[in-house]
Amino acid sequence: MELTTILFYLFSFISIASAAIMVFSKNIVHSAFALMFTLVGVAALYVLLYADFLAATQLLVYVGGILILFLFGLMLTSQGRDLDFKSITVNLLPASILSAAAAILLIYAFGTADWGIISPNEHSDTVHGLGMMLMSDYVLPFIIAGVLLLIAIIGAIMMATRLSSRLKKESN
Repeated sequence: MELTTILFYLFSFISIASAAIMVFSKNIVHSAFALMFTLVGVAALYVLLYADFLAATQLLVYVGGILILFLFGLMLTSQGRDLDFKSITVNLLPASILSAAAAILLIYAFGTADWGIISPNEHSDTVHGLGMMLMSDYVLPFIIAGVLLLIAIIGAIMMATRLSSRLKKESN
């Protein structure tokens, strides 16, 4: 067995096992940490597929941004400790039918796909090509997205400061 094959199976196992822990855990903090391992495992699989830009985006946006904010929000509030989550089976028949249909569709897609091997030299400049495209053809939407994200961050900070000052007034 080659090293890449062993790494693929290792990261696949990590991703699937941590996703199962995330779904079946009754503690929301444990679920969030399991989600982190799932996202890191998927980023490692992207690296093995020579999709370096997707791997970096996965780590920066999901693991580095969204998930860390989620964990800080859980740990800094007392609401995460007081909630009691109950696992109740609801709509088992429709979920089973939908899961079976999705599994059949995925097995069919995997079975009929052309799995040609791509050498790493063919796609070694994916980030350069994407950067050139973003900075030439799509520079205006890129700037607009950046400005909208800046406005959203400023709005979130303003809402958080107003909420914290309102909570301080109510506690006094």
